[in-house]
Amino acid sequence: MNPSAKGAPRSLLDQRITRGERWIFSAGFNVAPGRDTGRIDIELDDIARLADAGARVAVLSHQGSHKHSTARHLGDVAAYLSSRLDRKVAYVPENATDAAIARSHTLAPGEVALFGNTRHHLGEEANDSALAARFARLGDKIAIGGFSKAHRCHASNTGLLTLRPGWAAHSLLTETERLSPWSGADPSVPSLAVLGGVKPEKTLIGLRSLCRVYDTVVPGGAVLNHILHALGHQIGDSELGEQPKRCARASDEIMRSTTARVHIPGTVVIARRSGNSFTTPREIRTADGVPPGYAIVDFRLEAWLADLLQTFRGTGCRAVLAGTPTLYSEGFRHASAQLLDWASAPRIEAILLGGDTVSELPFDGPTSTGGGSALYYLGNADLPVLRALRENASMPWMETGFGE
Repeated sequence: MNPSAKGAPRSLLDQRITRGERWIFSAGFNVAPGRDTGRIDIELDDIARLADAGARVAVLSHQGSHKHSTARHLGDVAAYLSSRLDRKVAYVPENATDAAIARSHTLAPGEVALFGNTRHHLGEEANDSALAARFARLGDKIAIGGFSKAHRCHASNTGLLTLRPGWAAHSLLTETERLSPWSGADPSVPSLAVLGGVKPEKTLIGLRSLCRVYDTVVPGGAVLNHILHALGHQIGDSELGEQPKRCARASDEIMRSTTARVHIPGTVVIARRSGNSFTTPREIRTADGVPPGYAIVDFRLEAWLADLLQTFRGTGCRAVLAGTPTLYSEGFRHASAQLLDWASAPRIEAILLGGDTVSELPFDGPTSTGGGSALYYLGNADLPVLRALRENASMPWMETGFGE
């Protein structure tokens, strides 16, 4: 479903930009050092368009988590932006102080500055209105990018949109259009979703969304471990990621109510866990339980699923692969390789979702770095940021004097 089906938000591409205007660009540069830069690269054209038109651009982004003390400084991102935009991008470590606000006023027409990590503030993820008001003083108009955070109601995106007129960056709209063929239920074509990885959003958002709108769901990674635990199986030291209790409760609820056919492997591959390494792999029956000290690292496809995949090679199928289903980077690739090979078949319309997934798995088809936002959009055909942008467009904004 295209965003226009629910009323399209205003697009940055349609907005006339006047030299000297003060713009905030809300980005989604949540990229760890040395990892794939896709979440930065998709924002470059929008930032360049503002700067080339003579706007003074204050960029806001998050990286890591305040709660888990992983929020980093973004100096390396500013350096990367400078190299890709072919212009100096200043780095301002603060973002809500008087000094940061004063610095935003000194930006010259066409200058871009990346301000400090919004996750340094506890109020960012709580959508604190006072923090949003401080962010809002960095500019007079807002371009909302960062599709990867479009499912979150945070101070630096939906919070800002209650205070300043906003437009959707082209990168945001491009990602929703890219995902439209896989969004919502479509009874005219078979559908299959693979869910893996370790992030809780794969269970809390993805499993709930895709079990509602897809015919067949193949869980792997922590998602499979959550389900097996909810079904009463012993899973040893298998990875459960963050929020394991909440994910287990959600898995139990979903498995009791879903109409999708969920693949539960009868055979799993386990390995002895030693820190971040795994040794002495062997196969066991799922029903026998994983002994302490061992973790699930791979699994075997049930015969009914293998037959279904073969059928879909001939009839066609739309498919989503969201998260790596096995410990692929550690060399446990059996199920992942089979599913990737199937997804690459000519009649399979497949997309790979998530920044870590895209960087880890070899796949030549369509991809999206959206992660949780993509999973939310697949199940709901809408996003909180898109709703906030539509509401923003209906507000009686004045053309000058936005609360300095």
